[in-house]
Amino acid sequence: MKDVLAVILGGGRGTRLHPLTLHRSKPAVPIGGKYRLIDIPISNCLNSDLRRIFVLTQYNSESLNTHIALTYKFDLFSSAFVSVLAAEQTEESPQWFQGTADAVRQNQRHLANHAFRDILILAGDQLYLMDFGGMLETHRRHAADVTVAVTPVVAEQATGFGILKMNGLGRITHFEEKPAADRLPQLVSEIPALGSGLIASMGIYLFKREALEGALKDPSFVDFGRHLIPEILPRLRVQAHVHRGYWEDVGTIRSYYHANLALCQAVPPFDFYDASRPVYTHPRFLPASKIESCTVTSSLLSEGCILVGAQIERSVVGIRSRIGRGAQLRDSLILGADYYETLDELERHTGRGAPPVGVGADAVVNGAIIDKNARIGRDVRIVNEAGVQEKDGDGYYIREGIVLVPKNGVIPDGTVI
Repeated sequence: MKDVLAVILGGGRGTRLHPLTLHRSKPAVPIGGKYRLIDIPISNCLNSDLRRIFVLTQYNSESLNTHIALTYKFDLFSSAFVSVLAAEQTEESPQWFQGTADAVRQNQRHLANHAFRDILILAGDQLYLMDFGGMLETHRRHAADVTVAVTPVVAEQATGFGILKMNGLGRITHFEEKPAADRLPQLVSEIPALGSGLIASMGIYLFKREALEGALKDPSFVDFGRHLIPEILPRLRVQAHVHRGYWEDVGTIRSYYHANLALCQAVPPFDFYDASRPVYTHPRFLPASKIESCTVTSSLLSEGCILVGAQIERSVVGIRSRIGRGAQLRDSLILGADYYETLDELERHTGRGAPPVGVGADAVVNGAIIDKNARIGRDVRIVNEAGVQEKDGDGYYIREGIVLVPKNGVIPDGTVI
């Protein structure tokens, strides 16, 4: 992998993940209690011995840029790097990134400073484990100009992805980005060893250097899925690499919520516990979690938490979380806190009528996402008993039936949502 460069796309606005992306980009959104989404593609690269990695950022990028700078540091005598390329206006490109392909195009002058034979383009908002060495082997064995990582999907999911057709040798012959449902019967492919079905692009592309540079010469190719891949099919060899493991695009509130809760299963679909393929993140040097008289069932508890007399069921509890006596959490994501409140800070906030950071005593949180540094007061009930699907409330949001309290949000004592 020494002649392969990796580029991770991290600049999208993440509107479907709003309000989690109010103050951060999609790749900076927490996952699994202590990680961020960007840690997944970077760890997949490092575990595949791919150690020259660029991350392209644009929207709400401060949190993401800081996380990468604090986390991914290498030996001074190594050529390895994880480097942020922030969007910039130049004489040649006065506009911000207009799409995924345009983001790479605008950074070609930086990429050109490095020697590479192939370039791997990755998304920054997906949950999966992959050895990119296998994809590179497929790419070079078929002498492909471009190789696209693909995975089988069911019809109910297909309209949200780029769907492709491939022949018996795995060569892609047709590609449609987010096709209409009535088009799906015409897009069925024969999948080697799996039979017939619908095949979705994972948004992971491996290009020969010359193929990418040639394709990006056309400025109308703004997006890989909508423009570039469909247009190059007639003239370039575009190969499919079938990924048969778990893969989840966590680009919506519902998919993000369920992907996190699935980690609480006895045998989760995504394995953070595989010592041969660790997921790396920022080392925070937090103490062990303190648990007093609690009942915890099928949940994840991150480090640095303080839990007193709480009931926690099928929930993910993030770093530095404080859960008060008598609180009940069920099917919920508590994303944690960036800091511990000092006594002075606690007195100052409570003097203004704001509850402490965390979940207060006797609060009930059911089927919700509580973002970082949120303050949930005593006797609060977040249960959405009416089954509301969409709402912008006072200090909270409801998206796809899931209640979200945004980062730094405040829910006063006794509130019922």
